[in-house]
Amino acid sequence: QRQLVESGGGSVQAGGSLRLSCVASGLTLNTFYMGWFRQAPGKERERVAGIDKDGMTTYTDFVKGRFTISKDNAENTLYLQMNDLKPEDTAMYYCVADSRGWRKLLLPDVAGRGTQVTVSS
Repeated sequence: QRQLVESGGGSVQAGGSLRLSCVASGLTLNTFYMGWFRQAPGKERERVAGIDKDGMTTYTDFVKGRFTISKDNAENTLYLQMNDLKPEDTAMYYCVADSRGWRKLLLPDVAGRGTQVTVSS
């Protein structure tokens, strides 16, 4: 059974940092396109960041320069380092795996249950 389990969310003040982790089981990171999307209450899902099998990364404009996606294939773990957090970053963050890539990240093959990030001003 393919499973993604996120951790690392929490509550921080604006300007703070968090590091999200996502441990995969039943699938290997180097055979999928991996990424993160987020969803705030009453809002649509937003792609945040993605990383392909070769390590090439893609970021949505509103996180460029602040967030960094990375992965450890040996540990089968995906990360999202989030710096300079803003109140508008408040959302549930989901780890995802997809066979098709960045454009399909919002309807992925596999998604975790999410971890909540709350940023106060």
